[in-house]
Amino acid sequence: MLRFTSTLVGMFTLISQLTIAQSDREITLEDIWKTGTFRSEGVYGLRSMNDGMHYTTLDMDRGGAGTVNKYSYETGELVSAIFSSTDLAKAQTGEEGIKIDSYTLSSDESKVLISSETEAIYRHSTQEKNYIFNLKTKNIDWSSETKQRYATLSPDGEKLAFVKDNNLFVGDLIDGSMIQITTDGSPNKIINGATDWVYEEEFAFDKAFFWSPSGKYIAYMKFDESEVPEFNMPKYNHALYPSDYKFKYPKAGEVNANVSIHAYDLTSKATIQAQIPDYYKARIKWSTNDDFFTVTGLNRHQNEVRLYSVNPVNGQISTLLEEKNNTYIDIHDNLTFLSGNKKFIWTSEVGGFNHIYLYNGKKKTQITQGNWEVTEMYGVDEKNGLIYFEAAKESPMKREVYRIKISGNGLTKLSSKSGTNSASFSSGFQYFILTHSSANTPPNITLNSSDGKEIRNLKDNASLKAILGQYPNSPQEFFSFKTSEDIQLNGSMIKPINFDPNKKYPVLMYVYGGPGSQTVKDSWGGANYLWYQMLANKGYLIVSVDNRGTGARGEDFKKLTYLQLGKYETVDQIEAAKWLAKQPYVDANRIGIWGWSYGGYMSSLCLFKGADVFKMAVAVAPVTNWKFYDTIYTERYMQTPAENPGYDENSPITHVDKLKGKYLLIHGTADDNVHFQNSVEMVSALQQANKQFDLMVYPDRNHGIYGGNTRLHLYNLLTEYIYKNL
Repeated sequence: MLRFTSTLVGMFTLISQLTIAQSDREITLEDIWKTGTFRSEGVYGLRSMNDGMHYTTLDMDRGGAGTVNKYSYETGELVSAIFSSTDLAKAQTGEEGIKIDSYTLSSDESKVLISSETEAIYRHSTQEKNYIFNLKTKNIDWSSETKQRYATLSPDGEKLAFVKDNNLFVGDLIDGSMIQITTDGSPNKIINGATDWVYEEEFAFDKAFFWSPSGKYIAYMKFDESEVPEFNMPKYNHALYPSDYKFKYPKAGEVNANVSIHAYDLTSKATIQAQIPDYYKARIKWSTNDDFFTVTGLNRHQNEVRLYSVNPVNGQISTLLEEKNNTYIDIHDNLTFLSGNKKFIWTSEVGGFNHIYLYNGKKKTQITQGNWEVTEMYGVDEKNGLIYFEAAKESPMKREVYRIKISGNGLTKLSSKSGTNSASFSSGFQYFILTHSSANTPPNITLNSSDGKEIRNLKDNASLKAILGQYPNSPQEFFSFKTSEDIQLNGSMIKPINFDPNKKYPVLMYVYGGPGSQTVKDSWGGANYLWYQMLANKGYLIVSVDNRGTGARGEDFKKLTYLQLGKYETVDQIEAAKWLAKQPYVDANRIGIWGWSYGGYMSSLCLFKGADVFKMAVAVAPVTNWKFYDTIYTERYMQTPAENPGYDENSPITHVDKLKGKYLLIHGTADDNVHFQNSVEMVSALQQANKQFDLMVYPDRNHGIYGGNTRLHLYNLLTEYIYKNL
């Protein structure tokens, strides 16, 4: 047992396959990042069918050919193959078989929309070729000659809407006609039916058109980004002359796109515009029928939210709810209208913790209550008066699946295992597929009935557990401690194999620390967990601590960092390092820290501000001053640079003169998210301060720094740097 002077909030739970082994076999970086030795199994491409008794999955063979199979929820048995790459090949003339990347069944399940040759644009957005395969005739009813974006079948399955060249189109699958709804689309100027970069990244959606329930209307967004400043970055691509990639990117305090809301009537061919007054239009969602759709509006500071209803015939709007906050309000997708459209379900932090509310006109009733957070809404079973959701009720570090009556009574936990649980429900809520993992247990996927009873196991990752049993493993443990300000923080630790409390070990801390995030969770950590096991086997303590500003502990804990990003987070990480330094088994002179993105920002600040505490730091793709980052994210937490002097106050660049330890800076030159500019400015500041540091640049790699052997190279670099400098 750990000799902590503070309270342990949880000791390790370890399956038999992961008990500390005495094997001499060592984990290698190639095992983790190249050969896929430790890759876990999952259930992919799963779609619940209309009857709620069956589901489909996309099953791939080793050659890459795909088959969409129909399975029974109750028995798990294969019922039939719905269609396959072979069927598509037979339906084509003179072409090779179509590789199935993704699929969507029509509402009556007579047709399927297939995407192929998918090409990523940014984090969520893609473009691809699309095909409509008729399951009755076994013919391809429609195919795209060139790549499109967001192809979506109408509710009746007779039309297909998509975006091409920044314009919105609708194709009629019956008569073959094509309607071009918009004509003003232009690169880096006007976007119809798709979001701009900053909406995609920070409001987390990219398709910006929505069929009405009957298919008579399409509501869509138009982005006029003509006045948005343009960012450019070179693409080298091994060419003699680099190309110059330009896109609209509004940095903090700069001009955003002007977003307007429209509805197109496919019968009359008329378009209306809704006059939504708010600065941001963050969501569109239809009610249960064609009577109205909703728009979620936000002011620029993002501390006032309004939900509007919009009449698709005349554009008339009315306000359904209004919410204000002293700091900021997080946007979500937790809006469900009940039949009749008079009542709806909504989630809010208005009471200090994120909970579920029922709105009946202007009357608001709280459904879930307590000092804990609802973390995800799964859906509303109106027939039986039940809401299904995920919550961090038992601990901020865990997740459970629950249901509750719309009345607020009958809260029932549906997941039985401690750790992290998530669910995917069938149509009609008769079944759900439960994914469970813990810090030391790979994912286990089961089929459960709606009352939580396990029916059968889908994936137990037995082969991965057996492989892990062949390697020395040290369990991840959880702890908590109090800072000098009497703030209790949660942490996790992996100790070296054959840990000796009488020895002193170096510590590598991992940090992210951004608003609402968590790194200290009782869930499977995947590749990084294996890397940490490798480092622990070489004699390192691996530690992560969730600072103030992180999630699942209520609004006050999360929003304390408002207007001062980096300040309290850094204080807490330095306090954590100092607390560790006092433990008898820690070498106080060998504490390092690393992080990626916001974590790179944090590791840089920690090394500079905590120069007497940290021996080294690694920063991957860090923000180095929030003025270089985008409007929506940055201003949500910091307001604009003109309003807030804290931008420079807590910028790592401001504190480079304090650097004493070893510092490794890593960035990809094609990072469209956290621009390489951040690291260029950091390099310049370090040079002017006459501070030595190490730098690795990944040409043409984005924020994820992957592709080919790039990720393997990156972790080789990280590992050797830690061995050499910690």
